[in-house]
Amino acid sequence: MANMTLQLEFELPIQQLEAQIAEVEHKQDKSPADRERVRELRKQLMESTRRVYGDLDPWDTVRVARLSDRPKFTDYVDLAFDEFVELHGDKFFGDDRALRTGFAKLDQYKVMLVGHHKGKTFKERTECFFGCAHPEGYRKAMGKMRMAAKYGLPIICLIDTPGAYPGIGAEERGQAQVIAESMLEMSRLPTPIICVVIGEGGSGGALGIGVGDRVAMLEHAYYSVISPEGCAGILWKSHDFADRAARALRLTSKHLKGFGVVDDIIEEPVGGAHRDHYQMAGRLKMYLARCLKELGELPTDQLLQQRYDKFRKMGQFFEGA
Repeated sequence: MANMTLQLEFELPIQQLEAQIAEVEHKQDKSPADRERVRELRKQLMESTRRVYGDLDPWDTVRVARLSDRPKFTDYVDLAFDEFVELHGDKFFGDDRALRTGFAKLDQYKVMLVGHHKGKTFKERTECFFGCAHPEGYRKAMGKMRMAAKYGLPIICLIDTPGAYPGIGAEERGQAQVIAESMLEMSRLPTPIICVVIGEGGSGGALGIGVGDRVAMLEHAYYSVISPEGCAGILWKSHDFADRAARALRLTSKHLKGFGVVDDIIEEPVGGAHRDHYQMAGRLKMYLARCLKELGELPTDQLLQQRYDKFRKMGQFFEGA
């Protein structure tokens, strides 16, 4: 965590307290006074962390969502699911490593798991294009989701992408069309679908696997039609205004819950998911299990109607003056 959080200046008070705790704990012969000091410092650390993360600016939320130490798709696979069997390829072009699919178990539920993966090492990040999926990734996801519906398996989508890959090759292979087709397909699949934004929810790349019966976000994730840098480049002709753009975009979990874009906010551990992968995975697992139980009790026609109504009622129309 240290390398990334050093870039977050708002974490400076937290890092200073952590350094003081480490200094005292590394003493070989700790006195009762030292142990009491550690307890007091830990109390201060918890209060400081809670205060800092309880009032994050939207731009700071974006920066937290991008931390390299934030849990990735494969972390949740290891910590929240069992018996994951990855499924590869779109049967047309290739196997996109930015978008992973496979069978998995969550407690007693057998599910189809779909999610963006950014990679951890530089080599893996390069292979995954930093979580930016190509058309073959979305075609792969669609094919596996159709198979899940055929066999009555619920679908869980974990969203974490800056956006779909914007290269010429991706456009030539139908990037925009395949995302639109994926959204259409997900809107009518006769099986429960749960979508969770675990980090970045960028533009069409996120929407491509973002249509579900339940759409949730982790507390410090973001979900937006465009990145703050992209918005700033268009409106103010400079990425230097990214913080201003982030505030204007209303992209945090609290904003989007208020707008009805997401159904639920999954609370993160104090100080963010990057500080405790195990606890975050446990909270995600509890949320998914609860949703699977609720959605599994609905008749298929009611499930589909509620999904349709959910997305149709989003947004407001204003008459011109």
